[in-house]
Amino acid sequence: MAVRPRPRTPLSRERVIAAAVTVADDHGVASVSMRKIAERLGVEAMSLYHHVPDKDAVVAGILDAVLEEIDLPEAGPDWRTAMRRRAISTRDALARHSWALGLIESRGSPGSATLRRHDAALGTLLSAGFAVDDAVHAVALLDSYVYGFVLQQLQLPVASPPEARRAAADLLGRLPDDLPHLRAVAASRAAGDHPTADDEFRFGLDVILDALDRSLAPADHPPTAEPHP
Repeated sequence: MAVRPRPRTPLSRERVIAAAVTVADDHGVASVSMRKIAERLGVEAMSLYHHVPDKDAVVAGILDAVLEEIDLPEAGPDWRTAMRRRAISTRDALARHSWALGLIESRGSPGSATLRRHDAALGTLLSAGFAVDDAVHAVALLDSYVYGFVLQQLQLPVASPPEARRAAADLLGRLPDDLPHLRAVAASRAAGDHPTADDEFRFGLDVILDALDRSLAPADHPPTAEPHP
């Protein structure tokens, strides 16, 4: 008895965007093309145009897909925890999809996920009592910190703890005595006292949140927002 071929999963916009994200993750966003997406899906490139009009729509779609992985903060009294979770979630998403870093704030017409992300963050801060300008500055400050940290991590060589200790010991051996503070840090790292990237990120994040907490003052004119459903 002949074995029937397994029916092919129907093509959809969601499958096209998911395949494009995989191409970007594997080869960079510059490599995303209709041909490569079609190869990933095992279809003809022309069939993709039934679901996405052009490459620009694909790029917009893959950025929205990444942003939808980020936890949105909720309005409430504990704004600090909500914004901390948002920052950590943003860093995690960009670490998984580093190509998105160059696109996240560069689009002239932001997609729905970008708009929801900013609206939720502003709503969290405004409902906590931040003035409008202060809320805008706070979101920009937190996002700049996250983007900068991710970019820095991408430029640094990835080293295991033993490799980091050996590198610190080697550096200590080459540092002159008239650089005592660098020598002290290198000695500490060579001895195994080496904070992780998570430790460093959360330290800086908490410094920013502490400063925002101290600056919090009731808005001169509290915003009138529509109630959440």
